[in-house]
Amino acid sequence: MTGFGRTSPQAVTMKIKIGAVLLAATAFVAGCSGFWTLPPSTSTTTTTPTTLSSGIFYVLNQTTGQIVAYKIVTGSLTTIGTYPITGPTAIAIDPNLDFLYVSTLTGIFVYNIDSGGALTLGNNSQAISYDIASALQVATSTNNSWLIDAFTNTGQVQMNAIPLNSSGTYTSPANVPKAYITVTSPSVKQMVLSPKGDYLFLAMGSGGAVAVPFNSGSSSPFGSTATTITAASSQQAALSVAVDPTERMFYVSETNAAGSSDTSGALLAFSYSSLTSGGALTQISGSPIASGGGSPSAILPEASGDYVYVANGQGETGAGNITWFSITASGTTYSIASPSSNSIAAGVFPFGLAEDSDDYFVLAVSTGGTTSSGDPDLEAFTMSSGALTAAIASKTGTDPVGAWAIAALPQ
Repeated sequence: MTGFGRTSPQAVTMKIKIGAVLLAATAFVAGCSGFWTLPPSTSTTTTTPTTLSSGIFYVLNQTTGQIVAYKIVTGSLTTIGTYPITGPTAIAIDPNLDFLYVSTLTGIFVYNIDSGGALTLGNNSQAISYDIASALQVATSTNNSWLIDAFTNTGQVQMNAIPLNSSGTYTSPANVPKAYITVTSPSVKQMVLSPKGDYLFLAMGSGGAVAVPFNSGSSSPFGSTATTITAASSQQAALSVAVDPTERMFYVSETNAAGSSDTSGALLAFSYSSLTSGGALTQISGSPIASGGGSPSAILPEASGDYVYVANGQGETGAGNITWFSITASGTTYSIASPSSNSIAAGVFPFGLAEDSDDYFVLAVSTGGTTSSGDPDLEAFTMSSGALTAAIASKTGTDPVGAWAIAALPQ
């Protein structure tokens, strides 16, 4: 088995333990007050004037316990609403734009999204699951809708596929398929679902990354085997995963790509067809490539698929950056490249990336801002041939807010 930052890794097949459980109904009631309050002490700075507008997006403030709904209107950041929630850990949006899901330390809650982006707590203000998830995804098909969560459980990574009804909630006592992945030092850093819904990708820290087959049209959606890439040593860790919008490639980022003596991160780009063929995983030309920083915590393939962005942290106090890479194609052969100038400064420890639904902005949240006069929690960058220009920098509440995640309404 070959490590991430070495030669092309092999596809390693591992069995997944699969089962079904009944999901217990919860009785926890979330607070309903403050649904339309503005975040306190919020300031916005327009770095480069723009008249562009964005789709709706949501920022999860972990430290202050808030979901903040935003949109950009002719270059100005507009707050739609701020919604208190205790102990949030992850966020996901229904592809049909009807529901927003938030995992917390007491369970998973669903919010109804109205036409203007405002949120209303659903399911009678009760959690739809007791799972304390580190990552969430929503999968839909003609027949089924699933809320997929991932978390660690007694030395394993566990995934549950919670069946959703038309109200975006769980109806007891429907079976909940689940899958277990046994890896060394399990953790869940990030999970994404491929655009066609055929694979779930998980970054699991020093446990490497894994691609799990998924079929949302089946009553047993998890495949029985998974393809894994295992980090070569304890100094290497998979931090984030992403998939090209047209499933030409999938991406994994890792820290300490060349071993314990190297503190730089790397971006790995794999041929998607090599995953689905079941043979050796193949990295495209130019991969692995230096990510531009030590902790590449988020990957964002641009909607066209011609560029991919990586958010890099430089420790808990130093400013991070966002680096972009161009993807070129010759028939079905792809390559990745990044001139050394393809980078822009970002906040302290940028931790999440999203592209707005109007395809004008790359949005970034940084979790490291700690003072009222510190760096921004939220930044918006305009795009031109892949290059980013800083347009908006803002706080999302009274520091420290711990801006943990961002989710934009899909295109």
